[in-house]
Amino acid sequence: MSDSIVTLIDVEKSFGKNKVVKKMNIDVKKGEFLTLLGPSGCGKTTTLRMIAGFEEASSGTIKVQGENIEDKEPFERDVNTVFQNYALFPHMSVFDNIGYALKIRKKPKDEIKRRVNEMLNLVQLNGYEKRKPEALSGGQMQRVAIARALINNPKVLLLDEPLGALDLKLRKQMQVELKRLQKKLGITFIYVTHDQEEALTMSDRIAIMNGGVIEQLASPSEIYDRPITRFVAGFIGESNIFDGEVVKVDSEMIDVKTPAGDIRVKGDNFKVGEKIHVSIRPEYVKVGTDTVEGFNLKGKIKDFIYMGTVLKTAVDMKDNTEIKYSRFEKDDDFKEKDSIYIYWNPDKAVAIKAKV
Repeated sequence: MSDSIVTLIDVEKSFGKNKVVKKMNIDVKKGEFLTLLGPSGCGKTTTLRMIAGFEEASSGTIKVQGENIEDKEPFERDVNTVFQNYALFPHMSVFDNIGYALKIRKKPKDEIKRRVNEMLNLVQLNGYEKRKPEALSGGQMQRVAIARALINNPKVLLLDEPLGALDLKLRKQMQVELKRLQKKLGITFIYVTHDQEEALTMSDRIAIMNGGVIEQLASPSEIYDRPITRFVAGFIGESNIFDGEVVKVDSEMIDVKTPAGDIRVKGDNFKVGEKIHVSIRPEYVKVGTDTVEGFNLKGKIKDFIYMGTVLKTAVDMKDNTEIKYSRFEKDDDFKEKDSIYIYWNPDKAVAIKAKV
């Protein structure tokens, strides 16, 4: 028996001539926390809305537990959605908001009371049942929205940027609480966000979307450490990206000529003359006063940027690009306007084939 719970096969969505989702193929596992991550307009919310039933796919197949659901109404799909604005009924108490779905299904009052109290306990809102939404904080309203979505025991919970309206401190707190809740319940979460850190913190897998297509679908560590496209390398976290051409292939090492200078990276399946992107994270960049074999990257220190946990140094290169490297504390050997050479362990950089 398959452990898939949501499957999208060649799903597309067009609004007029604008195709916002293109040949979408995803297999979401039971109990998985899958995040759709990408910039505004990449198609992630539209994908979520098609699963929920709020948008109709232009083509393709959507399945929940192996059953086609394209012709089912949203309330028939065994999925529930939590929106960024929470969509709570302002005139109803917390208790009535959470129990609304059971009430319209004409469940017995005793059952409604029991299940609402279970949800209040689950989201740690005991004692708030008589309050109206206007008397709640943003984090409390979000918990009410989650409890209301969970009370129907959905197989899948869809979350459309549910933390977007919260301040930074509360958002980080709710990230931890949401992940703990998901693990405790074992429910499949499909989560939409444009916040890279949020996706890396919470997800089992991340689908990076760009222009209506999935550029990479993998674990957070794999996406951060081994991006497979230039877009993914630049979108997740911070990365220095060099565009160049392969000039030498020696075993697993590749020498690359770029406008900023010569660099070396570990990689395979590349040929001399091939266009290539090389991505290196700021924390892996090394600097010195002399060249290192395989590297000829000379720059001038522009400034030091204090980031709280790290100190980031910006370096101007000869092609007018800017390279950044990170340290936990200031390197007293260098100051602004000093000339330095940049290099790294070739294993730490990522060789990415240029799209033809």
